[in-house]
Amino acid sequence: MTERPTRCDQDELSTLFLFEKLSDEQLERLCREGRVEVFEPGHVYREGDPATCFYVLLEGTVALSRRVGPDDVETVRTSHRGAYAGAMQAYLSGAEDQRYRGSLRVTEPTRFFVLPAETFAEIMRDWFPMAVHLLEGMFYGTQNSQQKVNERERLLALGSLSAGLTHELNNPAAAAVRATSALRERVAGMRHKLGKLTAGPYSRETLDVLVDIQERTAERVSKAEPLSALEAADREDALADWLDEHGVADGWDLAATFVQAGLDADWLDRVAAAIDEQALEGAVRWLGYTVETELLMNEIEDSTTRISHLVDTAKQYSQLDRAPFQVTDVHELLDSTLVMLSRKIGSGIQVVKEYDRGLPRIPVYPGELNQVWTNLIDNAVSAMDGEGTLTVRTERDGEQLLVEFGDTGTGVDPEIRDRIFVPFFTTKPVGEGTGLGLDISWRIVVNKHHGSLQVQSVPGDTRFQVRLPLTAPREATDA
Repeated sequence: MTERPTRCDQDELSTLFLFEKLSDEQLERLCREGRVEVFEPGHVYREGDPATCFYVLLEGTVALSRRVGPDDVETVRTSHRGAYAGAMQAYLSGAEDQRYRGSLRVTEPTRFFVLPAETFAEIMRDWFPMAVHLLEGMFYGTQNSQQKVNERERLLALGSLSAGLTHELNNPAAAAVRATSALRERVAGMRHKLGKLTAGPYSRETLDVLVDIQERTAERVSKAEPLSALEAADREDALADWLDEHGVADGWDLAATFVQAGLDADWLDRVAAAIDEQALEGAVRWLGYTVETELLMNEIEDSTTRISHLVDTAKQYSQLDRAPFQVTDVHELLDSTLVMLSRKIGSGIQVVKEYDRGLPRIPVYPGELNQVWTNLIDNAVSAMDGEGTLTVRTERDGEQLLVEFGDTGTGVDPEIRDRIFVPFFTTKPVGEGTGLGLDISWRIVVNKHHGSLQVQSVPGDTRFQVRLPLTAPREATDA
Protein backbone atom coordinates (compact mmCIF):
# COMPACT_ATOMS: atom_id res chain seq x y z
CA MET A 1 0.00 0.00 0.00
CA THR A 2 1.71 3.10 -1.24
CA GLU A 3 -1.08 5.47 -0.21
CA ARG A 4 -3.02 5.18 3.01
CA PRO A 5 -6.33 6.99 3.29
CA THR A 6 -6.67 9.40 6.19
CA ARG A 7 -10.43 9.86 5.90
CA CYS A 8 -12.43 8.06 8.57
CA ASP A 9 -14.67 5.40 6.99
CA GLN A 10 -17.61 4.01 9.02
CA ASP A 11 -17.63 0.82 6.99
CA GLU A 12 -13.96 0.24 7.73
CA LEU A 13 -14.46 0.79 11.47
CA SER A 14 -17.36 -1.67 11.51
CA THR A 15 -14.99 -4.44 10.36
CA LEU A 16 -12.88 -4.13 13.51
CA PHE A 17 -13.72 -6.49 16.40
CA LEU A 18 -13.70 -3.54 18.77
CA PHE A 19 -16.49 -1.69 16.94
CA GLU A 20 -18.40 -4.46 15.13
CA LYS A 21 -21.42 -4.31 17.47
CA LEU A 22 -21.85 -0.53 17.26
CA SER A 23 -24.82 1.09 15.54
CA ASP A 24 -24.53 3.36 12.50
CA GLU A 25 -25.12 6.40 14.75
CA GLN A 26 -22.29 5.32 17.06
CA LEU A 27 -19.93 4.70 14.16
CA GLU A 28 -20.85 8.09 12.72
CA ARG A 29 -19.97 9.73 16.04
CA LEU A 30 -16.61 7.96 16.15
CA CYS A 31 -15.72 9.28 12.70
CA ARG A 32 -16.99 12.74 13.60
CA GLU A 33 -15.00 13.05 16.84
CA GLY A 34 -12.01 10.88 15.98
CA ARG A 35 -9.51 10.92 13.16
CA VAL A 36 -7.31 8.66 11.05
CA GLU A 37 -3.57 9.24 11.15
CA VAL A 38 -0.61 7.65 9.40
CA PHE A 39 2.68 7.31 11.30
CA GLU A 40 6.07 6.68 9.75
CA PRO A 41 8.42 4.16 11.45
CA GLY A 42 9.35 5.38 14.91
CA HIS A 43 7.66 6.17 18.20
CA VAL A 44 3.99 7.08 18.38
CA TYR A 45 4.30 7.83 22.09
CA ARG A 46 6.77 7.09 24.89
CA GLU A 47 6.31 5.66 28.35
CA GLY A 48 5.67 8.41 30.89
CA ASP A 49 4.25 10.93 28.40
CA PRO A 50 0.77 12.34 29.17
CA ALA A 51 -1.88 9.86 27.96
CA THR A 52 -3.71 12.06 25.43
CA CYS A 53 -5.06 9.57 22.87
CA PHE A 54 -6.57 6.12 22.34
CA TYR A 55 -5.16 4.32 19.28
CA VAL A 56 -6.76 1.51 17.21
CA LEU A 57 -4.64 -0.20 14.54
CA LEU A 58 -6.12 -0.09 11.01
CA GLU A 59 -3.15 -1.39 9.03
CA GLY A 60 0.58 -1.74 9.63
CA THR A 61 2.71 -3.17 12.44
CA VAL A 62 3.09 -1.96 16.01
CA ALA A 63 5.44 -2.85 18.88
CA LEU A 64 4.67 -2.16 22.54
CA SER A 65 7.50 -1.97 25.09
CA ARG A 66 8.13 -1.28 28.78
CA ARG A 67 11.12 0.38 30.36
CA VAL A 68 13.18 -2.04 32.52
CA GLY A 69 16.30 -0.43 33.93
CA PRO A 70 18.16 1.27 31.09
CA ASP A 71 16.49 -0.87 28.41
CA ASP A 72 13.18 -0.92 26.53
CA VAL A 73 11.81 -4.46 26.67
CA GLU A 74 9.38 -5.31 23.87
CA THR A 75 6.21 -6.93 25.24
CA VAL A 76 3.96 -7.16 22.15
CA ARG A 77 4.45 -6.96 18.38
CA THR A 78 1.37 -7.30 16.17
CA SER A 79 -0.20 -6.50 12.81
CA HIS A 80 -3.66 -7.59 13.94
CA ARG A 81 -6.31 -5.08 12.81
CA GLY A 82 -8.20 -3.61 15.75
CA ALA A 83 -5.33 -3.95 18.24
CA TYR A 84 -5.57 -0.98 20.58
CA ALA A 85 -3.27 0.93 22.94
CA GLY A 86 -2.80 4.30 24.60
CA ALA A 87 -5.18 6.00 27.05
CA MET A 88 -7.16 2.80 27.69
CA GLN A 89 -8.29 3.89 31.18
CA ALA A 90 -9.22 7.47 30.36
CA TYR A 91 -12.84 6.77 31.39
CA LEU A 92 -11.82 6.20 35.04
CA SER A 93 -12.66 8.92 37.54
CA GLY A 94 -9.65 11.12 38.23
CA ALA A 95 -7.79 9.95 35.12
CA GLU A 96 -7.06 13.46 33.86
CA ASP A 97 -3.35 13.21 34.71
CA GLN A 98 -2.79 9.67 33.46
CA ARG A 99 0.41 8.84 31.60
CA TYR A 100 1.23 6.15 29.10
CA ARG A 101 2.37 2.98 30.89
CA GLY A 102 4.51 1.82 28.01
CA SER A 103 5.89 2.96 24.68
CA LEU A 104 4.29 2.41 21.25
CA ARG A 105 6.26 2.47 18.02
CA VAL A 106 5.59 1.38 14.46
CA THR A 107 8.00 -0.58 12.30
CA GLU A 108 6.51 0.44 8.95
CA PRO A 109 4.13 3.20 7.77
CA THR A 110 1.09 2.45 9.90
CA ARG A 111 -2.46 3.81 9.99
CA PHE A 112 -4.46 4.33 13.20
CA PHE A 113 -7.92 5.43 14.16
CA VAL A 114 -7.26 7.97 16.92
CA LEU A 115 -9.61 9.24 19.61
CA PRO A 116 -8.61 12.03 22.02
CA ALA A 117 -8.60 10.69 25.60
CA GLU A 118 -11.37 13.08 26.69
CA THR A 119 -13.58 12.00 23.81
CA PHE A 120 -12.91 8.32 24.43
CA ALA A 121 -13.85 8.79 28.11
CA GLU A 122 -17.06 10.66 27.24
CA ILE A 123 -18.12 8.04 24.66
CA MET A 124 -17.50 5.18 27.09
CA ARG A 125 -19.60 6.84 29.79
CA ASP A 126 -22.41 7.68 27.36
CA TRP A 127 -22.63 4.30 25.64
CA PHE A 128 -21.64 1.87 28.36
CA PRO A 129 -22.46 3.47 31.75
CA MET A 130 -22.93 0.16 33.56
CA ALA A 131 -19.75 -1.32 32.10
CA VAL A 132 -17.80 1.80 33.13
CA HIS A 133 -19.09 1.47 36.71
CA LEU A 134 -18.11 -2.20 36.77
CA LEU A 135 -14.68 -1.51 35.33
CA GLU A 136 -14.09 1.35 37.77
CA GLY A 137 -15.14 -0.85 40.66
CA MET A 138 -12.84 -3.65 39.55
CA PHE A 139 -9.90 -1.31 38.94
CA TYR A 140 -10.15 0.70 42.16
CA GLY A 141 -11.22 -2.33 44.17
CA THR A 142 -8.12 -4.22 43.10
CA GLN A 143 -5.99 -1.15 43.71
CA ASN A 144 -7.41 -0.63 47.23
CA SER A 145 -7.10 -4.32 48.03
CA GLN A 146 -3.48 -4.32 46.95
CA GLN A 147 -2.81 -1.21 49.03
CA LYS A 148 -4.38 -2.77 52.14
CA VAL A 149 -2.47 -6.02 51.72
CA ASN A 150 0.67 -4.00 51.04
CA GLU A 151 0.18 -2.19 54.35
CA ARG A 152 -0.41 -5.52 56.06
CA GLU A 153 2.78 -6.88 54.51
CA ARG A 154 4.70 -3.91 55.90
CA LEU A 155 3.16 -4.36 59.35
CA LEU A 156 4.02 -8.07 59.37
CA ALA A 157 7.59 -7.26 58.37
CA LEU A 158 7.77 -4.55 61.04
CA GLY A 159 6.46 -6.98 63.66
CA SER A 160 9.01 -9.60 62.67
CA LEU A 161 11.83 -7.06 62.74
CA SER A 162 10.67 -5.65 66.09
CA ALA A 163 10.66 -9.16 67.58
CA GLY A 164 14.14 -9.77 66.19
CA LEU A 165 15.47 -6.46 67.48
CA THR A 166 13.91 -7.05 70.92
CA HIS A 167 15.57 -10.46 71.06
CA GLU A 168 18.93 -9.04 70.00
CA LEU A 169 18.70 -6.21 72.55
CA ASN A 170 17.60 -8.52 75.35
CA ASN A 171 20.85 -10.52 75.45
CA PRO A 172 23.30 -7.62 75.98
CA ALA A 173 20.83 -5.80 78.23
CA ALA A 174 20.43 -8.85 80.46
CA ALA A 175 24.21 -9.33 80.50
CA ALA A 176 24.71 -5.71 81.56
CA VAL A 177 22.16 -6.11 84.39
CA ARG A 178 23.84 -9.29 85.64
CA ALA A 179 27.30 -7.75 85.45
CA THR A 180 26.14 -4.63 87.30
CA SER A 181 24.66 -6.72 90.10
CA ALA A 182 27.85 -8.78 90.39
CA LEU A 183 29.98 -5.63 90.25
CA ARG A 184 28.12 -4.20 93.22
CA GLU A 185 28.96 -7.32 95.25
CA ARG A 186 32.64 -7.23 94.21
CA VAL A 187 33.00 -3.55 95.06
CA ALA A 188 31.48 -4.23 98.48
CA GLY A 189 33.93 -7.10 98.95
CA MET A 190 36.82 -4.88 97.89
CA ARG A 191 35.83 -2.22 100.43
CA HIS A 192 35.64 -4.87 103.15
CA LYS A 193 39.05 -6.32 102.20
CA LEU A 194 40.59 -2.86 102.02
CA GLY A 195 39.35 -2.16 105.55
CA LYS A 196 41.04 -5.32 106.78
CA LEU A 197 44.29 -4.47 105.00
CA THR A 198 44.49 -0.98 106.43
CA ALA A 199 43.65 -2.29 109.92
CA GLY A 200 46.28 -5.01 109.72
CA PRO A 201 49.95 -4.91 110.71
CA TYR A 202 51.09 -3.55 107.32
CA SER A 203 53.49 -0.69 106.88
CA ARG A 204 52.76 2.35 104.74
CA GLU A 205 55.36 1.15 102.26
CA THR A 206 53.61 -2.24 101.92
CA LEU A 207 50.26 -0.56 101.28
CA ASP A 208 51.84 1.70 98.67
CA VAL A 209 53.26 -1.38 96.94
CA LEU A 210 49.83 -3.05 97.01
CA VAL A 211 48.20 -0.01 95.42
CA ASP A 212 50.89 0.07 92.72
CA ILE A 213 50.39 -3.66 92.03
CA GLN A 214 46.64 -3.09 91.85
CA GLU A 215 47.08 -0.39 89.18
CA ARG A 216 49.40 -2.55 87.12
CA THR A 217 47.05 -5.52 87.47
CA ALA A 218 44.13 -3.41 86.18
CA GLU A 219 46.20 -2.36 83.17
CA ARG A 220 47.08 -5.99 82.49
CA VAL A 221 43.39 -6.95 82.47
CA SER A 222 42.64 -4.48 79.67
CA LYS A 223 45.44 -5.96 77.55
CA ALA A 224 44.63 -9.65 78.15
CA GLU A 225 44.64 -11.78 75.00
CA PRO A 226 42.14 -14.61 74.53
CA LEU A 227 43.40 -18.13 75.10
CA SER A 228 42.31 -21.43 73.66
CA ALA A 229 40.43 -23.78 75.98
CA LEU A 230 43.50 -26.00 76.33
CA GLU A 231 45.83 -23.07 77.07
CA ALA A 232 43.40 -21.67 79.64
CA ALA A 233 43.08 -25.05 81.40
CA ASP A 234 46.87 -25.50 81.60
CA ARG A 235 47.35 -22.00 83.01
CA GLU A 236 44.55 -22.49 85.56
CA ASP A 237 46.24 -25.68 86.84
CA ALA A 238 49.57 -23.87 87.16
CA LEU A 239 48.05 -20.95 89.06
CA ALA A 240 46.01 -23.22 91.34
CA ASP A 241 49.22 -25.10 92.23
CA TRP A 242 51.04 -21.81 92.91
CA LEU A 243 48.27 -20.54 95.19
CA ASP A 244 48.15 -23.84 97.11
CA GLU A 245 51.93 -23.78 97.58
CA HIS A 246 51.71 -20.25 99.02
CA GLY A 247 48.93 -21.06 101.45
CA VAL A 248 46.08 -19.30 99.67
CA ALA A 249 42.87 -21.23 100.43
CA ASP A 250 40.51 -22.18 97.58
CA GLY A 251 43.14 -21.17 95.07
CA TRP A 252 41.36 -23.01 92.21
CA ASP A 253 38.53 -20.42 92.42
CA LEU A 254 40.89 -17.47 92.08
CA ALA A 255 42.94 -19.21 89.38
CA ALA A 256 40.11 -19.08 86.81
CA THR A 257 39.62 -15.34 87.40
CA PHE A 258 43.35 -14.59 87.13
CA VAL A 259 43.68 -16.57 83.89
CA GLN A 260 40.76 -14.67 82.36
CA ALA A 261 42.60 -11.44 83.21
CA GLY A 262 45.82 -12.60 81.57
CA LEU A 263 47.76 -13.18 84.82
CA ASP A 264 50.20 -16.08 85.21
CA ALA A 265 52.52 -17.61 87.81
CA ASP A 266 55.35 -15.24 86.89
CA TRP A 267 53.11 -12.27 87.71
CA LEU A 268 52.22 -13.75 91.10
CA ASP A 269 55.92 -14.37 91.76
CA ARG A 270 56.50 -10.63 91.30
CA VAL A 271 53.63 -9.89 93.68
CA ALA A 272 55.03 -12.27 96.29
CA ALA A 273 58.49 -10.71 95.97
CA ALA A 274 57.13 -7.20 96.51
CA ILE A 275 55.29 -7.73 99.81
CA ASP A 276 55.72 -9.55 103.11
CA GLU A 277 54.74 -13.21 103.26
CA GLN A 278 52.16 -12.52 105.97
CA ALA A 279 50.35 -10.03 103.69
CA LEU A 280 50.38 -12.30 100.63
CA GLU A 281 47.00 -14.00 100.97
CA GLY A 282 45.17 -10.75 101.76
CA ALA A 283 46.95 -9.04 98.88
CA VAL A 284 46.11 -11.84 96.44
CA ARG A 285 42.44 -11.81 97.41
CA TRP A 286 42.34 -8.00 97.10
CA LEU A 287 43.85 -8.32 93.62
CA GLY A 288 41.18 -10.94 92.91
CA TYR A 289 38.48 -8.38 93.66
CA THR A 290 40.33 -5.87 91.47
CA VAL A 291 40.47 -8.30 88.56
CA GLU A 292 36.80 -9.22 88.93
CA THR A 293 35.65 -5.57 88.97
CA GLU A 294 37.73 -4.84 85.86
CA LEU A 295 36.32 -7.88 84.05
CA LEU A 296 32.78 -6.95 85.03
CA MET A 297 33.25 -3.37 83.85
CA ASN A 298 34.58 -4.71 80.55
CA GLU A 299 31.46 -6.89 80.27
CA ILE A 300 29.20 -3.92 80.96
CA GLU A 301 31.08 -1.85 78.38
CA ASP A 302 30.80 -4.62 75.78
CA SER A 303 27.08 -5.05 76.47
CA THR A 304 26.22 -1.37 76.31
CA THR A 305 28.36 -0.96 73.17
CA ARG A 306 26.42 -3.84 71.61
CA ILE A 307 23.14 -2.15 72.53
CA SER A 308 24.32 1.13 71.04
CA HIS A 309 25.40 -0.68 67.85
CA LEU A 310 21.99 -2.36 67.55
CA VAL A 311 20.20 0.97 67.98
CA ASP A 312 22.43 2.53 65.30
CA THR A 313 21.73 -0.45 63.04
CA ALA A 314 17.98 -0.06 63.57
CA LYS A 315 18.24 3.62 62.67
CA GLN A 316 20.27 2.73 59.58
CA TYR A 317 17.69 0.13 58.58
CA SER A 318 14.68 2.39 59.12
CA GLN A 319 16.51 5.45 57.72
CA LEU A 320 15.18 7.64 60.54
CA ASP A 321 16.12 11.32 60.24
CA ARG A 322 17.59 10.75 56.77
CA ALA A 323 16.69 12.08 53.36
CA PRO A 324 14.57 9.65 51.30
CA PHE A 325 17.01 9.86 48.36
CA GLN A 326 20.75 9.92 49.01
CA VAL A 327 24.11 8.60 47.89
CA THR A 328 24.77 5.50 49.99
CA ASP A 329 27.15 2.59 50.46
CA VAL A 330 24.94 -0.38 49.60
CA HIS A 331 26.96 -2.61 51.95
CA GLU A 332 25.81 -0.58 54.96
CA LEU A 333 22.20 -1.25 53.95
CA LEU A 334 22.87 -4.96 53.48
CA ASP A 335 24.64 -5.29 56.85
CA SER A 336 21.91 -3.46 58.75
CA THR A 337 19.25 -5.68 57.19
CA LEU A 338 21.19 -8.86 58.03
CA VAL A 339 21.51 -7.74 61.65
CA MET A 340 17.82 -6.92 61.87
CA LEU A 341 16.92 -10.34 60.42
CA SER A 342 19.55 -12.34 62.33
CA ARG A 343 16.98 -13.96 64.63
CA LYS A 344 14.81 -14.97 61.67
CA ILE A 345 17.83 -16.33 59.79
CA GLY A 346 18.70 -18.50 62.79
CA SER A 347 21.77 -20.51 63.71
CA GLY A 348 21.16 -23.25 61.13
CA ILE A 349 21.80 -20.95 58.16
CA GLN A 350 25.35 -19.80 57.42
CA VAL A 351 25.60 -16.26 56.05
CA VAL A 352 28.44 -15.70 53.58
CA LYS A 353 29.30 -12.15 52.49
CA GLU A 354 31.15 -11.75 49.20
CA TYR A 355 31.36 -7.96 49.06
CA ASP A 356 33.35 -5.93 46.58
CA ARG A 357 34.28 -3.13 48.96
CA GLY A 358 35.75 -1.15 46.08
CA LEU A 359 32.29 -0.39 44.65
CA PRO A 360 31.27 3.27 44.64
CA ARG A 361 28.46 4.74 46.70
CA ILE A 362 25.32 4.99 44.58
CA PRO A 363 22.22 7.25 44.58
CA VAL A 364 19.24 5.29 45.95
CA TYR A 365 16.20 5.36 48.21
CA PRO A 366 17.83 3.53 51.16
CA GLY A 367 14.68 2.85 53.18
CA GLU A 368 12.96 1.23 50.21
CA LEU A 369 16.01 -0.82 49.22
CA ASN A 370 16.13 -2.19 52.77
CA GLN A 371 12.60 -3.42 52.19
CA VAL A 372 13.80 -5.19 49.02
CA TRP A 373 16.68 -6.84 50.92
CA THR A 374 14.22 -7.88 53.65
CA ASN A 375 11.84 -9.53 51.20
CA LEU A 376 14.58 -11.37 49.29
CA ILE A 377 16.35 -12.60 52.45
CA ASP A 378 13.01 -13.68 53.94
CA ASN A 379 12.24 -15.69 50.79
CA ALA A 380 15.68 -17.30 50.84
CA VAL A 381 15.35 -18.28 54.52
CA SER A 382 11.90 -19.77 53.88
CA ALA A 383 13.24 -21.78 50.91
CA MET A 384 16.00 -23.31 53.06
CA ASP A 385 13.67 -24.27 55.92
CA GLY A 386 16.18 -23.40 58.62
CA GLU A 387 19.32 -25.04 57.19
CA GLY A 388 21.63 -24.02 54.38
CA THR A 389 23.84 -21.19 53.18
CA LEU A 390 22.77 -17.64 52.35
CA THR A 391 25.30 -15.87 50.14
CA VAL A 392 25.11 -12.10 49.68
CA ARG A 393 27.37 -10.93 46.85
CA THR A 394 28.10 -7.53 45.31
CA GLU A 395 30.06 -6.64 42.19
CA ARG A 396 30.15 -4.14 39.37
CA ASP A 397 28.30 -5.18 36.20
CA GLY A 398 29.05 -2.64 33.48
CA GLU A 399 27.36 0.62 34.44
CA GLN A 400 25.32 -1.11 37.14
CA LEU A 401 25.90 -2.46 40.62
CA LEU A 402 24.86 -6.08 41.13
CA VAL A 403 23.53 -7.33 44.46
CA GLU A 404 22.90 -11.09 44.47
CA PHE A 405 21.16 -13.19 47.12
CA GLY A 406 21.93 -16.89 46.74
CA ASP A 407 20.40 -19.73 48.75
CA THR A 408 20.74 -23.50 48.81
CA GLY A 409 17.01 -24.14 49.08
CA THR A 410 14.65 -26.17 46.97
CA GLY A 411 14.65 -23.70 44.08
CA VAL A 412 11.90 -22.05 42.03
CA ASP A 413 9.91 -24.37 39.78
CA PRO A 414 10.37 -23.35 36.10
CA GLU A 415 6.58 -23.53 35.63
CA ILE A 416 6.01 -20.65 38.09
CA ARG A 417 9.21 -18.68 37.56
CA ASP A 418 7.49 -16.16 35.29
CA ARG A 419 4.73 -15.56 37.86
CA ILE A 420 6.64 -15.00 41.08
CA PHE A 421 6.67 -11.22 40.58
CA VAL A 422 2.90 -11.09 39.93
CA PRO A 423 0.88 -9.45 42.75
CA PHE A 424 -0.75 -11.90 45.20
CA PHE A 425 1.03 -14.95 43.75
CA THR A 426 2.65 -17.00 46.51
CA THR A 427 3.85 -20.57 47.05
CA LYS A 428 3.68 -20.26 50.83
CA PRO A 429 0.85 -21.88 52.81
CA VAL A 430 -2.30 -19.85 53.50
CA GLY A 431 -1.63 -17.30 56.21
CA GLU A 432 2.15 -17.29 55.77
CA GLY A 433 2.49 -15.08 52.70
CA THR A 434 0.56 -12.32 50.97
CA GLY A 435 2.17 -12.72 47.55
CA LEU A 436 3.23 -9.07 47.50
CA GLY A 437 6.83 -9.24 48.72
CA LEU A 438 8.40 -9.86 45.32
CA ASP A 439 5.91 -7.57 43.55
CA ILE A 440 6.82 -4.73 45.93
CA SER A 441 10.52 -5.48 45.46
CA TRP A 442 10.17 -5.49 41.67
CA ARG A 443 8.38 -2.14 41.65
CA ILE A 444 10.95 -0.56 43.98
CA VAL A 445 13.90 -1.80 41.93
CA VAL A 446 12.48 -1.37 38.42
CA ASN A 447 10.04 1.55 38.69
CA LYS A 448 11.71 3.57 41.43
CA HIS A 449 15.40 2.92 40.76
CA HIS A 450 15.28 2.06 37.02
CA GLY A 451 17.15 -1.15 37.74
CA SER A 452 16.25 -4.81 37.20
CA LEU A 453 15.29 -7.78 39.36
CA GLN A 454 15.80 -11.29 37.98
CA VAL A 455 15.97 -14.85 39.27
CA GLN A 456 18.10 -17.84 38.27
CA SER A 457 17.23 -21.11 39.93
CA VAL A 458 18.01 -24.79 40.04
CA PRO A 459 17.47 -27.00 43.10
CA GLY A 460 20.16 -26.13 45.63
CA ASP A 461 21.20 -22.89 43.91
CA THR A 462 18.71 -20.02 43.61
CA ARG A 463 19.94 -16.48 42.93
CA PHE A 464 17.91 -13.30 43.00
CA GLN A 465 19.88 -10.59 41.21
CA VAL A 466 19.25 -6.88 41.75
CA ARG A 467 20.98 -4.49 39.37
CA LEU A 468 21.04 -0.78 40.21
CA PRO A 469 22.35 2.09 38.08
CA LEU A 470 25.53 3.77 39.28
CA THR A 471 24.08 7.20 38.48
CA ALA A 472 20.84 8.81 39.61
CA PRO A 473 17.71 8.53 37.43
CA ARG A 474 16.71 11.83 35.83
CA GLU A 475 13.50 12.31 37.85
CA ALA A 476 15.38 11.81 41.13
CA THR A 477 18.02 14.41 40.27
CA ASP A 478 15.33 16.82 39.14
CA ALA A 479 13.37 16.41 42.39
